[in-house]
Amino acid sequence: MVRPRIIAAIAEARAHGDLKENAEYHAAREQQSFAEGRIAEIEGKLSNSQVIDVTQLDADGKVVFGATVELEDLKTENVVSYQIVGEDEADIKAGRISISSPIARALIGKEEEDVISFTAPGGVKEYEILSVDYK
Repeated sequence: MVRPRIIAAIAEARAHGDLKENAEYHAAREQQSFAEGRIAEIEGKLSNSQVIDVTQLDADGKVVFGATVELEDLKTENVVSYQIVGEDEADIKAGRISISSPIARALIGKEEEDVISFTAPGGVKEYEILSVDYK
């Protein structure tokens, strides 16, 4: 979808004449370079990706990539639930946190009733793990 639009912009800019001083042409070529770089990045991620079926994991109750964890904030007693996912899938509003986030790093390898602490933007947070699910 982006490629055809950029190709059309380059063709239109070429039609305007001298390419040395054609700002539209240079802008379209820059957009093309950016789009091709992003495509290469995504293709690289896809070629190295693996599908992990969390329902088939034998993690023995430990928090692992793909697990859904229910936590209680020890200070406020609020209960939250997060699934640990890859960086590209993370969406805090949907309850999916990145494996590289401070809270996920603190959770990996822990199990029910463990207490974790980590540094968040608002300071140190402490949570108790209420449950670990592989759904």
